[in-house]
Amino acid sequence: MISKRIIPCLDVRDGKLTKGIKFKGNVDIGDPVAAAREYYEQGADEIVFYDITASSDGRNIMIDVVDRVAKTIFIPFSVGGGIRNLEDMRRVIMAGAEKVSVNSTAVTNPRIITQGAQAFGSQCIVLGMDVKKVEISAGIPSGYEIVIHGGRKFTGIDALWWAKEAQNLGAGEICLNSIDADGTQDGYELNLTALISANVGIPVIASGGAGKPEHLVEVLTKGNADAALIASMVHYRTYTVAQIKQYLHECKIKTRMTW
Repeated sequence: MISKRIIPCLDVRDGKLTKGIKFKGNVDIGDPVAAAREYYEQGADEIVFYDITASSDGRNIMIDVVDRVAKTIFIPFSVGGGIRNLEDMRRVIMAGAEKVSVNSTAVTNPRIITQGAQAFGSQCIVLGMDVKKVEISAGIPSGYEIVIHGGRKFTGIDALWWAKEAQNLGAGEICLNSIDADGTQDGYELNLTALISANVGIPVIASGGAGKPEHLVEVLTKGNADAALIASMVHYRTYTVAQIKQYLHECKIKTRMTW
């Protein structure tokens, strides 16, 4: 059995670690470099870094922060936000990231997924999906719509169709974020996660809503996710990564327990 991964998520705004609820009301809560090191030492399997305003501001990702984080941790590191072309991907990878996450740019220019996969390998290309539950319609038959630019722009694209299309284009992994659950700490969006997991053949990282270890058990079993993103529950020191992993271990969910 392949181990399930626990992945702290660092949302960064103006160089500072930040957290919001449903993509709104963000407050700054610390230093992303220090947080990355702390979670690495607690046993995180990977770290995800999102420059959350790079795309909406139309600017480059903060490569200096990427470089500092990469020099601080020794586990896989995924970076997203403001990735607009192949050269941006190259800069992030050269700064020390193992994976590049594309979200808004992939929607407006799907070829970047294929270009990235051809240049760096599919395992380096993560499709970030920010998803909102909507009324089922002819255009959105799954009832889940893709939203871009940090939750600001609805696209009219069906989330299930886009997940399968991105896999065909060469994405090696999907980070699936529910806007409705984001930051609420009320649990992951299990129906959405299970739907996407059942219809693609690449790993799915569940994101949005983790508040207690039981939520991770649910999304890794009922949601069939390959990994779970966590933020508030560790940022606010309600739990450590090690405590979460110990709970999963007790629930017979395989995770990496030595570090």
